[in-house]
Amino acid sequence: MRVDVLGVQIDAVTLAEAVRTVEGFIAEGGPHLVATANAEMVMAAGRDRELARILADAALVVPDGAGVVWAARHLGQPVPERVAGFDLAEELLARAATEGWRVFFFGGAPGIAAKASEAAAAKWPGLTVAGVRDGYFAPEEAASIAAAIRASKPHILLAALGVPKQEKWLAAQATTLAVPVSMGVGGTFDVMAGVTRRAPLWMQRAGLEWLYRLGCDPKRIGRMMALPRFVMRVLAAKKH
Repeated sequence: MRVDVLGVQIDAVTLAEAVRTVEGFIAEGGPHLVATANAEMVMAAGRDRELARILADAALVVPDGAGVVWAARHLGQPVPERVAGFDLAEELLARAATEGWRVFFFGGAPGIAAKASEAAAAKWPGLTVAGVRDGYFAPEEAASIAAAIRASKPHILLAALGVPKQEKWLAAQATTLAVPVSMGVGGTFDVMAGVTRRAPLWMQRAGLEWLYRLGCDPKRIGRMMALPRFVMRVLAAKKH
Protein backbone atom coordinates (compact mmCIF):
# COMPACT_ATOMS: atom_id res chain seq x y z
CA MET A 1 0.00 0.00 0.00
CA ARG A 2 1.14 3.53 -0.77
CA VAL A 3 0.26 6.67 1.12
CA ASP A 4 0.24 10.23 -0.20
CA VAL A 5 2.50 12.77 1.50
CA LEU A 6 2.21 16.13 -0.25
CA GLY A 7 1.87 14.47 -3.64
CA VAL A 8 4.61 11.88 -3.17
CA GLN A 9 3.43 8.27 -3.01
CA ILE A 10 5.30 6.45 -0.25
CA ASP A 11 5.20 2.72 0.45
CA ALA A 12 3.84 1.86 3.89
CA VAL A 13 6.44 -0.78 4.68
CA THR A 14 8.60 -1.89 7.57
CA LEU A 15 12.35 -2.32 7.15
CA ALA A 16 11.90 -6.10 6.95
CA GLU A 17 9.18 -5.72 4.30
CA ALA A 18 11.39 -3.38 2.28
CA VAL A 19 14.19 -5.96 2.31
CA ARG A 20 11.79 -8.70 1.17
CA THR A 21 10.53 -6.43 -1.61
CA VAL A 22 14.08 -5.84 -2.83
CA GLU A 23 14.69 -9.59 -2.74
CA GLY A 24 11.74 -9.94 -5.11
CA PHE A 25 13.16 -7.28 -7.43
CA ILE A 26 16.46 -9.14 -7.64
CA ALA A 27 14.66 -12.38 -8.41
CA GLU A 28 12.73 -10.63 -11.21
CA GLY A 29 15.77 -8.94 -12.74
CA GLY A 30 16.17 -5.24 -13.44
CA PRO A 31 15.76 -2.47 -13.42
CA HIS A 32 14.09 -1.26 -10.21
CA LEU A 33 14.69 2.09 -8.55
CA VAL A 34 14.48 2.34 -4.75
CA ALA A 35 14.09 5.85 -3.32
CA THR A 36 14.39 6.95 0.29
CA ALA A 37 11.95 9.82 0.83
CA ASN A 38 12.50 12.28 3.65
CA ALA A 39 10.99 15.73 4.13
CA GLU A 40 13.65 17.42 2.01
CA MET A 41 13.02 15.07 -0.90
CA VAL A 42 9.26 15.52 -0.67
CA MET A 43 9.63 19.30 -0.70
CA ALA A 44 12.07 19.11 -3.61
CA ALA A 45 9.60 16.99 -5.58
CA GLY A 46 7.00 19.70 -5.08
CA ARG A 47 9.05 22.14 -7.15
CA ASP A 48 10.93 19.70 -9.42
CA ARG A 49 8.68 17.92 -11.90
CA GLU A 50 11.42 15.59 -13.07
CA LEU A 51 12.08 14.37 -9.53
CA ALA A 52 8.34 14.05 -8.88
CA ARG A 53 7.97 11.87 -11.99
CA ILE A 54 10.94 9.71 -10.99
CA LEU A 55 9.48 9.12 -7.53
CA ALA A 56 6.08 8.31 -9.03
CA ASP A 57 7.71 5.70 -11.28
CA ALA A 58 10.05 4.27 -8.61
CA ALA A 59 9.55 0.61 -7.74
CA LEU A 60 9.85 1.31 -4.01
CA VAL A 61 9.75 4.58 -2.05
CA VAL A 62 10.47 4.06 1.64
CA PRO A 63 9.59 6.52 4.44
CA ASP A 64 13.08 7.74 5.33
CA GLY A 65 12.79 10.50 7.89
CA ALA A 66 10.85 11.22 11.06
CA GLY A 67 9.11 14.09 9.28
CA VAL A 68 7.59 11.81 6.65
CA VAL A 69 6.45 9.33 9.30
CA TRP A 70 4.84 12.17 11.28
CA ALA A 71 3.21 13.63 8.17
CA ALA A 72 1.71 10.32 7.12
CA ARG A 73 0.24 9.81 10.58
CA HIS A 74 -1.00 13.42 10.79
CA LEU A 75 -2.71 13.08 7.39
CA GLY A 76 -4.50 9.93 8.51
CA GLN A 77 -2.42 7.49 6.47
CA PRO A 78 0.15 6.14 8.94
CA VAL A 79 3.18 4.11 7.89
CA PRO A 80 4.35 1.32 10.22
CA GLU A 81 7.82 2.76 10.89
CA ARG A 82 10.66 4.85 9.60
CA VAL A 83 12.84 3.01 7.10
CA ALA A 84 16.11 4.93 7.10
CA GLY A 85 18.12 4.66 3.90
CA PHE A 86 21.25 3.83 5.88
CA ASP A 87 19.51 0.98 7.70
CA LEU A 88 18.05 -0.39 4.48
CA ALA A 89 21.45 -0.25 2.77
CA GLU A 90 23.05 -2.14 5.67
CA GLU A 91 20.33 -4.79 5.68
CA LEU A 92 20.76 -5.28 1.94
CA LEU A 93 24.53 -5.60 2.32
CA ALA A 94 24.04 -8.21 5.02
CA ARG A 95 21.67 -10.15 2.76
CA ALA A 96 24.02 -9.74 -0.18
CA ALA A 97 26.79 -11.44 1.79
CA THR A 98 24.63 -14.49 2.42
CA GLU A 99 22.78 -14.61 -0.91
CA GLY A 100 25.79 -13.99 -3.14
CA TRP A 101 24.49 -10.71 -4.55
CA ARG A 102 27.11 -8.48 -6.13
CA VAL A 103 27.10 -4.85 -4.97
CA PHE A 104 28.54 -1.80 -6.73
CA PHE A 105 29.50 1.26 -4.64
CA PHE A 106 29.16 4.45 -6.69
CA GLY A 107 29.54 8.03 -5.46
CA GLY A 108 31.03 10.13 -2.71
CA ALA A 109 34.32 12.00 -2.68
CA PRO A 110 37.43 10.29 -4.08
CA GLY A 111 38.36 7.32 -1.90
CA ILE A 112 35.14 7.26 0.12
CA ALA A 113 33.31 4.58 -1.85
CA ALA A 114 36.41 2.38 -1.66
CA LYS A 115 36.65 2.81 2.12
CA ALA A 116 32.92 2.15 2.49
CA SER A 117 33.17 -1.04 0.42
CA GLU A 118 36.17 -2.24 2.43
CA ALA A 119 34.34 -1.59 5.70
CA ALA A 120 31.28 -3.42 4.39
CA ALA A 121 33.33 -6.40 3.25
CA ALA A 122 34.97 -6.57 6.68
CA LYS A 123 31.63 -6.33 8.49
CA TRP A 124 29.87 -8.88 6.28
CA PRO A 125 32.33 -11.61 5.26
CA GLY A 126 31.36 -13.10 1.95
CA LEU A 127 30.17 -9.81 0.46
CA THR A 128 31.12 -9.54 -3.19
CA VAL A 129 31.98 -5.99 -4.26
CA ALA A 130 31.27 -5.75 -7.98
CA GLY A 131 33.07 -2.43 -8.31
CA VAL A 132 33.76 1.00 -6.89
CA ARG A 133 33.62 4.49 -8.45
CA ASP A 134 33.66 7.92 -6.85
CA GLY A 135 31.00 10.51 -7.61
CA TYR A 136 33.22 13.08 -9.31
CA PHE A 137 32.73 12.99 -13.07
CA ALA A 138 31.84 15.18 -16.02
CA PRO A 139 28.35 14.91 -17.58
CA GLU A 140 29.80 13.45 -20.77
CA GLU A 141 31.22 10.53 -18.75
CA ALA A 142 27.79 9.36 -17.56
CA ALA A 143 27.20 6.86 -20.36
CA SER A 144 30.64 5.24 -20.05
CA ILE A 145 30.29 5.00 -16.27
CA ALA A 146 26.88 3.37 -16.64
CA ALA A 147 28.30 0.92 -19.19
CA ALA A 148 31.19 0.04 -16.86
CA ILE A 149 28.77 -0.57 -13.99
CA ARG A 150 26.63 -2.78 -16.21
CA ALA A 151 29.69 -4.76 -17.27
CA SER A 152 30.47 -5.54 -13.62
CA LYS A 153 27.06 -7.26 -13.38
CA PRO A 154 25.94 -6.07 -9.93
CA HIS A 155 22.66 -7.13 -8.40
CA ILE A 156 22.55 -3.92 -6.34
CA LEU A 157 23.90 -0.48 -7.19
CA LEU A 158 24.25 1.94 -4.27
CA ALA A 159 24.60 5.51 -5.53
CA ALA A 160 25.78 8.27 -3.19
CA LEU A 161 25.47 11.39 -5.34
CA GLY A 162 23.07 13.39 -3.18
CA VAL A 163 19.41 14.24 -3.76
CA PRO A 164 18.16 14.73 -6.44
CA LYS A 165 21.25 14.06 -8.57
CA GLN A 166 21.42 10.39 -7.62
CA GLU A 167 17.75 9.72 -8.40
CA LYS A 168 17.94 11.60 -11.72
CA TRP A 169 21.15 9.85 -12.74
CA LEU A 170 19.83 6.41 -11.89
CA ALA A 171 16.57 7.05 -13.74
CA ALA A 172 18.32 8.46 -16.81
CA GLN A 173 20.76 5.54 -16.99
CA ALA A 174 18.34 2.78 -15.98
CA THR A 175 18.24 1.10 -19.40
CA THR A 176 22.00 1.19 -19.84
CA LEU A 177 22.66 0.03 -16.28
CA ALA A 178 20.18 -2.89 -16.39
CA VAL A 179 20.84 -3.42 -12.66
CA PRO A 180 18.07 -5.26 -10.78
CA VAL A 181 18.12 -2.76 -7.88
CA SER A 182 19.50 0.78 -7.87
CA MET A 183 19.20 2.88 -4.73
CA GLY A 184 20.23 6.42 -3.86
CA VAL A 185 21.96 6.41 -0.49
CA GLY A 186 23.04 10.04 0.06
CA GLY A 187 25.69 10.28 2.78
CA THR A 188 25.68 6.57 3.66
CA PHE A 189 29.20 5.96 2.34
CA ASP A 190 30.60 8.75 4.53
CA VAL A 191 29.22 6.98 7.61
CA MET A 192 30.40 3.56 6.48
CA ALA A 193 33.86 4.95 5.75
CA GLY A 194 34.05 6.54 9.19
CA VAL A 195 34.20 10.10 7.86
CA THR A 196 30.97 11.08 9.62
CA ARG A 197 28.89 9.50 12.37
CA ARG A 198 25.19 8.86 12.68
CA ALA A 199 23.23 10.46 15.46
CA PRO A 200 23.04 8.49 18.74
CA LEU A 201 20.26 5.91 18.73
CA TRP A 202 18.15 7.90 21.20
CA MET A 203 18.20 10.90 18.85
CA GLN A 204 17.23 8.69 15.90
CA ARG A 205 14.30 7.27 17.87
CA ALA A 206 13.24 10.74 19.01
CA GLY A 207 13.23 12.01 15.43
CA LEU A 208 16.14 14.37 16.10
CA GLU A 209 18.70 13.02 13.66
CA TRP A 210 18.31 16.21 11.62
CA LEU A 211 19.39 18.25 14.66
CA TYR A 212 22.49 16.10 15.13
CA ARG A 213 23.42 16.54 11.46
CA LEU A 214 22.96 20.29 11.74
CA GLY A 215 25.16 20.41 14.82
CA CYS A 216 27.88 18.47 13.00
CA ASP A 217 27.59 20.59 9.86
CA PRO A 218 26.08 24.07 10.43
CA LYS A 219 26.32 24.72 6.69
CA ARG A 220 23.27 22.47 6.32
CA ILE A 221 21.08 25.25 7.76
CA GLY A 222 19.90 26.24 4.27
CA ARG A 223 18.75 22.71 3.50
CA MET A 224 17.16 22.37 6.92
CA MET A 225 14.86 25.30 6.18
CA ALA A 226 12.84 22.81 4.14
CA LEU A 227 11.71 21.17 7.40
CA PRO A 228 9.57 24.02 8.80
CA ARG A 229 8.11 24.61 5.33
CA PHE A 230 7.30 20.90 5.15
CA VAL A 231 5.50 21.04 8.50
CA MET A 232 3.47 24.07 7.41
CA ARG A 233 2.50 22.36 4.14
CA VAL A 234 1.36 19.25 6.00
CA LEU A 235 -0.67 21.25 8.49
CA ALA A 236 -2.30 23.16 5.63
CA ALA A 237 -3.04 19.94 3.77
CA LYS A 238 -4.73 18.53 6.88
CA LYS A 239 -7.13 21.48 6.99
CA HIS A 240 -8.24 20.72 3.44
